[in-house]
Amino acid sequence: MNKLIFIILSSIAIQASSQPSGKDILNLIDKNLNAKTRILTAKMIISGARESRTIEFNSWAEGEKKAYTEYTSPAREKGTKMLKMEDKLWIFSPSTDRIIQITGQMLRQSVMGSDLSYEDMMEDPALANHYNASVTAQDTADNRECWIVQLNALKEGEAYEVRKIWVDQERNIPLKEELYGKGGKLLKRTSLTDVQKIQGRWFPMKMIFKDMLRSGDGTQFIISSIKLDETISPDVFSKASLK
Repeated sequence: MNKLIFIILSSIAIQASSQPSGKDILNLIDKNLNAKTRILTAKMIISGARESRTIEFNSWAEGEKKAYTEYTSPAREKGTKMLKMEDKLWIFSPSTDRIIQITGQMLRQSVMGSDLSYEDMMEDPALANHYNASVTAQDTADNRECWIVQLNALKEGEAYEVRKIWVDQERNIPLKEELYGKGGKLLKRTSLTDVQKIQGRWFPMKMIFKDMLRSGDGTQFIISSIKLDETISPDVFSKASLK
């Protein structure tokens, strides 16, 4: 009996030692997804209750605090531009020839009618800066073995108090995420697919965002090309670039 107990305890100890901590997993995710700069061409396919529409754009980002996006299609959205600097966000609309700053409750509004909010786009991708992380279970997503990592907000005021992420154990990339608000209400679901090796790191080229409080089948975010760690002119990240 003592030998059996020893074997069981040894097995548990081995499993525990092979399981990374939540913080370690977040650091590995950051190594894949975060870069000094990102330049990408992408499109959003927004599936509403009655119809779908496609919006194409180019985007430039530097670190976690600077991002610039220019919409190229369809015609009615062409020329619309967005600039993120630190915790500020501005939008230029060619139809009104005006630059407006998005603040306060406006940040929770939908971007171009999609399942993404301006608040989502302002989010710091380095989750370890905002959440405690713990590994709660193992599961599969997209036929891959995953760790389920639960994130709890470090302070009040985060858009999502709790997040659950299914992280590919081999490639250290999120494949699925659930976002919860106050009282444990499920607000959004995200799935990440078409994971490719980009410049030595794993990166999802397709994401589907579903706002659980909206009708429709969600918003597809599809990247057609991406470059990492390329030099971007500082002029891109200025209000002058909006016009």
